[in-house]
Amino acid sequence: MRAPRVLIVGGGIAGLALARLLAHTTITLDVIEREPAWRPAGTGIYLPGNATRALRALGLEVPAALGAIEIPRQRFCDRRGRLLFEVDVAGLWAAVGPCLALSRAALHDVLLRGAEGVAIRLGLTVQRLEAHDEIVSVEFSDGTTADYDVVVGADGIHSTVRRLAVPHAPAPRPVGQIGWRFVAPRIPQTSTWSVMLGSGTAFLTIPTDAQRVYCYCDTLTSQGSTQAPPQEQLRQLCSQFADPAATLLDALDDRVDIHVSMIEELVLDGCTRERVVLIGDAAHATSPNMAQGAAMALEDAVVLADCLRDIPAIPAALAAFHARRRRRTDWVRAQTHRRDRTRYLPSAVRDNVLRHLGRRIFHANYRPLLQAP
Repeated sequence: MRAPRVLIVGGGIAGLALARLLAHTTITLDVIEREPAWRPAGTGIYLPGNATRALRALGLEVPAALGAIEIPRQRFCDRRGRLLFEVDVAGLWAAVGPCLALSRAALHDVLLRGAEGVAIRLGLTVQRLEAHDEIVSVEFSDGTTADYDVVVGADGIHSTVRRLAVPHAPAPRPVGQIGWRFVAPRIPQTSTWSVMLGSGTAFLTIPTDAQRVYCYCDTLTSQGSTQAPPQEQLRQLCSQFADPAATLLDALDDRVDIHVSMIEELVLDGCTRERVVLIGDAAHATSPNMAQGAAMALEDAVVLADCLRDIPAIPAALAAFHARRRRRTDWVRAQTHRRDRTRYLPSAVRDNVLRHLGRRIFHANYRPLLQAP
């Protein structure tokens, strides 16, 4: 039998992780990325223990940890900075892996170096997909064509592969939130993961190294806008917050790069279709409040690589991948909805609930993810 030929579309977290895992197998591998050059990626990222477990399966936990801050606890406070509850996440994930925070650029660099030796063609997209006779014929944006046994869409929430393979698939849908992300100089009050909860608005700080802190703010769409300058928007929305939010926002100026976006999620009936499989945000993007986007992408790569290596028949391998992943990704989406419903209770009610039940709710949110995918 000839070696299967696999195309990975997308050079983000999911695509690079899968490329590393398949590079030293009998699979013939092609990887493409639509960007014409690698650019520093985004702001910051938090990796719960199941994400670092997946990095360990890739052999990349150590290099990722070298450029990261370990997060021992998560603090949930009201808008005045008064503690509602605290979680020992180091203890929760102790048997799984440490919780890490680092810049997105640092994580991408670890994954890119991990895929060293894999030929990645930049500035290239898929123009057409056609499945027939147990292969998928692909036409690329440079006019070339090739045939594959499997095409993997790892190209994000607005996936071209998904649009071409499943033209009637639901589009990403807004969850009713706007998010702002930026990196600021670290101040003493930002020693660990900490979120302040206001009325319809949250402000999160996570240290990513000794000098910098990753800041994330979100609010209900009805309370925010993407039209006004982001610095002005943030100051208006977060005027209710005490330190550290107040100090960090006071220091904002026009030189700070602030990423603003509508928060969207994606709900599909399935992640496979005629030898095309979707992974990462292309398959199951969610609101970031569970911090599971990278973890689910990395787990997808690990499980799909296992299935392609261990199950010779491609349709059976893809079916096994879907069966292993569906329940887990559905769980994460369901928890994001539950957490948002709690967040948007009237402030006095929410704060009282979290003081008494917050730790128990948090543990219940993550309990199934302690198990291997």
